[in-house]
Amino acid sequence: GTGVHLHSVQVRNIVPDWMHFSLLAIVLWGIVGLLQKLGTNRISATSLLVWLTVGFVVLLPLFMHDASLLDLSARGIFVGILGGILNGLGSWFLFASLEKGAKASVAVPLTALYPLVTVVLATVFLAEMLTGLQWIGVLLALLSGAMLSYEVSDTPPGEDSRVTADGSKGRHP
Repeated sequence: GTGVHLHSVQVRNIVPDWMHFSLLAIVLWGIVGLLQKLGTNRISATSLLVWLTVGFVVLLPLFMHDASLLDLSARGIFVGILGGILNGLGSWFLFASLEKGAKASVAVPLTALYPLVTVVLATVFLAEMLTGLQWIGVLLALLSGAMLSYEVSDTPPGEDSRVTADGSKGRHP
């Protein structure tokens, strides 16, 4: 690994190389969460998905030189296309929730718990194993999702949040 020599003792870099990419993804996706809410405040979820796709297309020339598209198996192509379809649908559902009034500070982190589905699928289909500490992390993530999505009602006690035929709010007896 990479390291620095201090007084003839090598101090190894404790951060793996892949971690830098992961941290950049966190920062970029954090910014994207804000942009998604700003977008759904101005255009429909469907329009935002179209423009998101255009953004991906703009990036294609940057990545095409490293892609080997001609030697892919039918299964590899299927998995890639299916992943793209599911990613697009997941994005649309997030955009739709933002369009319907979800707070970005709630909906984006809540939907960012999708790796928990991956954890379950990987243990079932790929026979991957998690340690006890990792399962505790999964439980804490579920707890954080529940805590993030909990909202206190703005309706005062005794007042009905339903709207009556004349457009005013009703009252409980």
